[in-house]
This record gives sequence, C-alpha cells and structure tokens, in this order.
Amino acid sequence: MIRPGVMLGGRYRLEERIAGGGMGDVWRGTDDVLGRTVAVKILLPALLDEPGFAERFRGEARTMATINHPGVVDVYDYGSDQQIAFLVMEYVEGDALSRTLSRVGRLTPARTMALVAQAADALQAAHGNGIVHRDVKPGNLLVRPNGTLVLTDFGIARSALVGQLTVAGAVLGTASYISPEQAAGDVATAASDVYALGVVAYQCLSGHRPFDGATPIEIAMKHVRETPRPLPADIPPAVRAIVERAMAKDPAARWPSASAMAAVARQAASSLTTAQQPAGQPMQNSRPTSSPPNRPQSGVPTSGAARASVPRPVSGARGAASVPSPPPMARPMSPAPPPYRPQSGPPVNNAYHSAPAHPASAKPEGSLGRQVLVVLAVVLALLVLLCAGVISFLLRSGNGNPVSGSVLGHHSSSGAILRSGVAADPLSVASYRLMQADAQLGWFRPNEGRQTL
Repeated sequence: MIRPGVMLGGRYRLEERIAGGGMGDVWRGTDDVLGRTVAVKILLPALLDEPGFAERFRGEARTMATINHPGVVDVYDYGSDQQIAFLVMEYVEGDALSRTLSRVGRLTPARTMALVAQAADALQAAHGNGIVHRDVKPGNLLVRPNGTLVLTDFGIARSALVGQLTVAGAVLGTASYISPEQAAGDVATAASDVYALGVVAYQCLSGHRPFDGATPIEIAMKHVRETPRPLPADIPPAVRAIVERAMAKDPAARWPSASAMAAVARQAASSLTTAQQPAGQPMQNSRPTSSPPNRPQSGVPTSGAARASVPRPVSGARGAASVPSPPPMARPMSPAPPPYRPQSGPPVNNAYHSAPAHPASAKPEGSLGRQVLVVLAVVLALLVLLCAGVISFLLRSGNGNPVSGSVLGHHSSSGAILRSGVAADPLSVASYRLMQADAQLGWFRPNEGRQTL
C-alpha cells in the first residue's frame, strides 16, 4: 500500500502525491541519506509483469542519467522494493504545462513558441544520446516560476504503449499526442517526438487537442487518417506554418530535427515579443516640440519659413526669427546696414535680416537714426563751409586786399609794415590779424590792438 511515510530502498521517504498517469504516480519525497527533496516515480505493478520490462527500463534510466542539459530532468536512482519499481529524479519547483492549460485555456503565440523552443532543445539533447522520449505531452513539461521548462519521464512509454491503448481512459493524454507511425505500430523515432511537440503547440494555441474520441484507440487512429481542425484565425502565419509542418503525417515532411524546430520557434517568439511592445513611447531621436531647434551654423542665414513652427514671441521684422533679439539700446547705429557676411559684426545686425517675415513691415529699425545722422551731416558741412569762407576772407584781407583799408581804416601803418616784407614779430602779426577779425565781426578789443605796436 503506497501512502505518505512509506520508505523505499531504505532511504526515500514518500511525503505527498503530486501527479499521476498511465505509467504510475509521482510522489514528492526526501532522500534521507543526502537530505534533499526528490521526485519519486512509482511504476504500475502491471508493467512489471511484462517480460524484460524491468531490465530495459533500468538500462534506459542509466542512459538518461548521462544527459547533462538544463531542460532535461536529472535522474538520480532506480530501484525496486517489495514488487514496486521506482525511479528517483530531480524535484522541479513549478507546475506542469497541463495544469496551466486547464487553468488559462490557451497561451499567446509568443509564449507558446518560447516554450516549444525550450522543449525542442531538451529533446535534441536526448536525441543526441540516442534516446527517444516517446511520450511528449503537457503533463511531462514542467515550467518553473522563472519561465524555464524541464522535460521529464524519458523512455517510460516504449514497452507499455500497446498495453496503454487497451485501457480505456487510462492513457487518454498519451493517445492524444501519439504520432501516426507509433499508432500504426512502427518504431518511434526522433521525428515522433517532433510530431508530439507539434501537438502540444497546437493545444497551447487553440485551447484544445487536435483530435478527440471515446477511446484511446479511436483517438490514435484519427492521428493516422484525419486532418486536425485549423488553428484560430488570430494565430500569425509564421507560427501556424511551424505547427503544421511539425504535425505532418509523413515523418520526412516534418522538421528535420528538434534543433531545427527550436531555431524557428525561438525566432518566431523573438519577433512576436518585439511586435507586442507597448506603442506610444517617444522615439529616441524625436525632437520635443517645446524646445527650440539647434542654432544654425555660422555663415548660414536663418529663414522665417524654416522656423515658423517653433512657438516664440514675435515682434516687428523679427517675427520669423525664433531667437529673441537684444534690447534696441544695445545695438550700434550705423548710416547704412552692411551686407551680410558670415561671422562679421554682431549677429543681431546680419543673421536675422536676410528673410523678413512680412515685406510690408520690413523697414529697418535704424532708419530713423540714419535720417537724423544725414541732417546732422548736412548741418556740419554747412558750418565747415562757412568757417572756411571766413578764414579765407581774413587771409585775403591780411595780404593787401583793398577791403581791409575801408573796414580797418586805422592800423594802416601796421598793414604797411606787413606788406613791406619787413620782418615782424610773429606774435605781433598774429595779434594784428586777430584785431582785423574782431573789427569785421564787430568786436572791439582796443587794448589787445595796442599790444602789437
């Protein structure tokens, strides 16, 4: 009688039944020698009645223990005790895929392809060691909490397949994933595992098995003769093609190996995951609308049309320029705006006048100042001409012009001295000319005139 607390092989204590199937039950137990948690697979007593079964199973368990792959469950031990054959394996924390499907119904294509890729990698590790699983189904695919998958129960179904199909309801799950060649009585190959994995993918995508029936034999014969119902319309074509090829009736038409199926499934999962990323996030190279664009390089004028989309305050002729101008008082006034030259003069005088936004209001801000400068220049020119005329008149009067006698009638003796060419004191000559200028302008300085005599 199998119950909690039973000790097998003198070291494995059974604690809790965690799974069951056509080959037997799986218990969580403890290895009292090593002090670790293990999974103990207890085979059905009827299987031990088959001649040579125990010996073949022991040899396959030994071979399975040589597989070193993270996706393949580790086999620790095999033994028999009181007509009970058991297999001690690694205890995997997680749920069987069959339990997940019964809870959620179906999986997304991306999730399905990711799990299929991991299972195919595990199958390839077994096939490389000459081991065919022969019973790939969701109940033998354990998914850890971190999403990694582990394949369990290698080699158990080979010798007991025919007997399972005769027990109604006992191995319904196994019959639902059997390959057509196995159902027809042929030897199972690596292509048979590829077919079974395709059936698992079909169930994950559709939420149901491809074939149903009242008995396991009826279901098995449908795998040989019938075509499964099409997958739902929301399945991507690439994923649909992967599953359909894996479930081909002819083994030669399937994926050539489990590794080839893993490669295409992983690529499909990656593509679907990328396509399902949330939209609406800003692109890395997108430019925020609230920030101004980069300033133009030196020597490139900025046009109003190029920056019309940037919201900036505008004023006057600089409405098209997105960069605010300095205060008017800080700008030097010049008679005429110089032509635009790259990197010459303050940028406020050149770069922003090349393309006014409104032709009617493109009058330069310095036009009023230039008009004032023109008026001042004219007045200054008149003053210069007037001064030049006065000086010229005074010089002519000092050199013997008759007008000097009539205007400056007195001091004729001094004028004679100057005309006679006699050397005179320079200071006296300058004082004499100053007196003549004073007399013409109506100024009277008699004291200064006498100082020259």
